[in-house]
Amino acid sequence: MILAVGALLCFYGVRSVHLGVIAAGFGAGWMISSLFNATGLTLFLFGLIGGVSAWVVCSLIFKFAAFFVGGLSGAVAGARIADLVQPGDNSWAASAIIIVAIAVSAAFFADKYRARALLWLTSIGGASMILIGIGLTFERLRWIDSPDSAITSITSNAVWVALSVAGWIVQRRLFADRLGIEPRKKAAPQS
Repeated sequence: MILAVGALLCFYGVRSVHLGVIAAGFGAGWMISSLFNATGLTLFLFGLIGGVSAWVVCSLIFKFAAFFVGGLSGAVAGARIADLVQPGDNSWAASAIIIVAIAVSAAFFADKYRARALLWLTSIGGASMILIGIGLTFERLRWIDSPDSAITSITSNAVWVALSVAGWIVQRRLFADRLGIEPRKKAAPQS
């Protein structure tokens, strides 16, 4: 489930604010509860509650949608970073500080730069969720979600960056008109 929602956010998040809100809310709920070793049903319920709550709140204050989606996507990335900087057991206090700081920063960034910021934030947040999904789905790739050595940490982060960039490229090409990007014109052949 988290793998599918992550792919949706990473590669399609900037297309629809509603879709981005639900996917980012689901991811934030899932990832925050996963920091504390929740069971599968609890992860799903927190994800579902996060997605529905995010959509309801965003619908009520739609003019702040970019701010809200940016904050949720930042919370997803913040949860990944909180997990990376705290090997072993995670502290609630340290996790909260990291997640809130990144979420608030991302929210203000998204509010100021709108679609272009959301393009990056949804790609980064979606890539985080994809890595968790891969780690949960394939036991041999568990290290990609929870690195246990320096080399797996470096590799996992490199995959995260590469997947984020791939999501950015795909969304940028698919939704160039929505982002206000003009397609490149082919040069006329010279005779």
